[in-house]
Amino acid sequence: MPVNRNPTVRQRRLGRMLREARGAAGKTIAQAAAELDCAESKISRIEAAQSGIRSLDLRALLDFYGVTDQTRRARFQDLARNGRERGWWSQYEGSLNSEYSDLIALEWDASDLYVVETALIPGLLQTPAYTEAVVRTQNPAKSDEDVAAQVKVRGQRRQTFARSTPLRLWAVITEAALKADLGKDVMRDQLESLVSLARETNIQIQVLPSSAAINVALYGPFGILAFPEPVETDIVYRDDLMSIVYYEDPKQVEFYTALFRRLNSEALPVEQSLSIIKEHIKGTD
Repeated sequence: MPVNRNPTVRQRRLGRMLREARGAAGKTIAQAAAELDCAESKISRIEAAQSGIRSLDLRALLDFYGVTDQTRRARFQDLARNGRERGWWSQYEGSLNSEYSDLIALEWDASDLYVVETALIPGLLQTPAYTEAVVRTQNPAKSDEDVAAQVKVRGQRRQTFARSTPLRLWAVITEAALKADLGKDVMRDQLESLVSLARETNIQIQVLPSSAAINVALYGPFGILAFPEPVETDIVYRDDLMSIVYYEDPKQVEFYTALFRRLNSEALPVEQSLSIIKEHIKGTD
């Protein structure tokens, strides 16, 4: 197979999962190559997502690695079969960097998203007017065409809530994010939208009050993506103006998971959070 110089996020996940399965089985690249009667470089390319894998070879490797659970095997096969598939976001490649495209793809495959926002409303919960105001504030030089594309993409990301099995979102938002100076009308509509979205059973919103001491321990927004099958490890991402950084090392994931749990416990309960949001709505009148 030719070298893939632009792997999709699904292909990278498949490569990582195969590498982890090989490691768990105590097999070396040389042993895997011998099992397939191929060059070691082929196994390396597959694990690095630089090459696809044929169904026959995938089944052979899963057998060799002792992966017998049918649900796990089906997930490997699904990623291999649909790895090259690019989602709706691919049509915006000119307006999106690869890191943002990866985030959208991960959201689409995830079952749960735990997100912490320190200054803004989470992207999946933003109204179009709020998104536009944020984009224009962050980059005043951005063209109207690019702004419109960003707004459209942000809205289409909500398709994850319309799947047959909707994404479950748990958001912790600092109280400061409810006070952003983006215009009274924009903020009122955004906060009212939050109250409405919070009625959905798959969306939980908590507010971290400004008085909470843990605010000083927050270095910026982050999210934790969990996937439907246990074989897939959680992925943490940190988002800033310049880039999105991903963390997959178990210790890093554990650190952010513990931080989210602490924030979850120190934030206001859901009902009290809604009351705070409603209070801030009154402040926009």
